[in-house]
Amino acid sequence: MATVKFTAMKDGDRQDYEFLTAHEIDYAARTGERLLDALVQLDEGLSGYKITRLGHSLQAATRAWRDGADTDWIACAVLHDIGDIYAPYNHDEYAASILKPFVREQCTWVVEKHGDFQRLYYAHHLGGNRHARDRFAGHAYFDDCDQFCERWDQSSFDPDYETLPIDFFRPFVLEVFARKAYDPSVIRAGERVPLTDPETARTRTGASQ
Repeated sequence: MATVKFTAMKDGDRQDYEFLTAHEIDYAARTGERLLDALVQLDEGLSGYKITRLGHSLQAATRAWRDGADTDWIACAVLHDIGDIYAPYNHDEYAASILKPFVREQCTWVVEKHGDFQRLYYAHHLGGNRHARDRFAGHAYFDDCDQFCERWDQSSFDPDYETLPIDFFRPFVLEVFARKAYDPSVIRAGERVPLTDPETARTRTGASQ
């Protein structure tokens, strides 16, 4: 078969749908590569900052790596603003929906809410509510999102910071998207993993010098 036989889904048979499933599995296996390609497009996106949006994403991921963060956190730091390309008004939700099947619930929540948490740093200058995050007070992952923004997001617009290249982060992204989607052992609902690991951070910092 080169294509399915049907022109309306209700007319498909088992052979058609087994054929499509095989194609979809093969296509999904290359999601990480497509996201890395799309990430480069951030260099052509929103301007006005001292560094590009791609530079910002890589700088955030570099800070995460140097803090000893695990693979889930690093992949999320790389991709947290991928939605800027296609969903500028809800980029956080867009990125979270991409990551949700493949990373911890904790990380998905942080990526999904980071837009509200980032408002702390700028919204009051524009007549907005800088405390939009307060509606999530008491949530299990509130402090994680606060630290994600403080340590890695809001601070990553520095043209003088020594930022690692995109190819350095390729293995982290590919590892995440090679996982089985919605695997409970990956999602780990309700679990928290620290953003930083001082021992790993010391090892990585020493290795990069």
